[in-house]
Amino acid sequence: MKLFNINKIFFYCVMVSVLASCAVRKPYAGTDVNIPAAYRDPVKVTGDTIVLPWKIFFKDQKLQGLIEKALAKNNEVSIALKNMEQLDLAYKQAKNALLPTLDFSAGANRSWASKNSLNGSLNEQFTGNKYIDDFSASLRLSWEVDIWGKSKMQKESAAAGYFAQKENLNALKSRIIVQVAQAYYNLISLDEQLKIAERNIDLSNNTLQMMNLQFKAGQINSLAVQQSEAQKKTAELLIPLAKQNISVQENALSILCGEYPGSIEREGHLAEMIPQNNLSEGIPAQLLSRRPDLKAAEFNVVSLNSKTGLAKVAMYPSISLSPQIGVNSNKFNTWFDLPGSITKTLAANLAAPIFQKKELKTAYETAVIEQEKAVINFKQSVMTAVGEVSDAMAKSKGSSERLELLEQRTAILDKGINDALKLYKSGMATYLEVITAQNNKLQNDLEAVNVTLEKLNAEVDLYRALGGGTH
Repeated sequence: MKLFNINKIFFYCVMVSVLASCAVRKPYAGTDVNIPAAYRDPVKVTGDTIVLPWKIFFKDQKLQGLIEKALAKNNEVSIALKNMEQLDLAYKQAKNALLPTLDFSAGANRSWASKNSLNGSLNEQFTGNKYIDDFSASLRLSWEVDIWGKSKMQKESAAAGYFAQKENLNALKSRIIVQVAQAYYNLISLDEQLKIAERNIDLSNNTLQMMNLQFKAGQINSLAVQQSEAQKKTAELLIPLAKQNISVQENALSILCGEYPGSIEREGHLAEMIPQNNLSEGIPAQLLSRRPDLKAAEFNVVSLNSKTGLAKVAMYPSISLSPQIGVNSNKFNTWFDLPGSITKTLAANLAAPIFQKKELKTAYETAVIEQEKAVINFKQSVMTAVGEVSDAMAKSKGSSERLELLEQRTAILDKGINDALKLYKSGMATYLEVITAQNNKLQNDLEAVNVTLEKLNAEVDLYRALGGGTH
């Protein structure tokens, strides 16, 4: 009758636990982030820009080689790959959570009991020995009944962590690609600034030569020669600065590619590198869904949702089964005398936390807050992503308009500098007008390089902001 009551109580505990398991955790159903139907300005992207491989988007072969090198040798990427290996191991371990554990133990001991004790007096009376030997060996199986779905939640959390890291790796690769491209474009812009300075020096030399001849002939005073020399020095000052910046940029790009500082091979003109892609309308929800950082943020919410469930389960009872079989004897020569030495045990355990100083409840409430924070971070990431796309579009549009105006101004200044020299030779213009024309041309050419670089950077930023491909 007593055994029947124990079995009945145990059965009821199992049934109550199974029924209650449905209320442990709500499955993740997605986060409503209210993505706008359109960006602030209509977005124009390549037909499938986001899945457009970087080798198609970046057509320069030298740049492609640098990107390949960075993706293969960059130390940040290597660390991220090691993190992936760790999370892969954690996921494989989580998949084994339902499996039982099996332990083997064997031992031999000899003890001397007190002569005045019952064991000591009986042992000496029946065996004639003052000591007691015990030889044992056993296999013990332990298995926790997963009534709350802990194994499933552990696997979900581990899988979400793995895929989040995978998306973080893709986001890192996307960032590395952008950094390499922008560093490469900056190098070319510095090369062009150097060439502009050299051309201006040549022009200043010709003007200075002409003014020296006029000064010797008494046609102009020394002030005109001094102003011309100062204009030449203005251009000469650009050369050491450009060379300095080129060296610094080459060093940074080399390290980004996983190598020690060195020279970087490059070719081409900055204006030729602006991507010319067929553009089509894009919807924010469709485009942003491909961004790896947003995917990682949502996977983090999924992982924390499972961890919240695990924290809640920790407050519930647990049931475990522990069968054991082995051999036991008080003599070595009968240790493995079967079946006489066989010993068997079957145990079923029910454990439930009662008073834990609110530690389990606090841990659960903390997990809930962590999950809520992850949801807020995910929403913020989406808002930031929409803002990055809008910023990149604004910069791309603005730089395009400025480049058109600069082309018009360049044509005017090219004609103006030729006219100024002709008028000066015929005595119809002053030396100040010639120097001003030269200075305006120098500043205009440098600004054109900077705006072209801004245009390139804006296009690359837009490619990344829309989740540009890492393959």
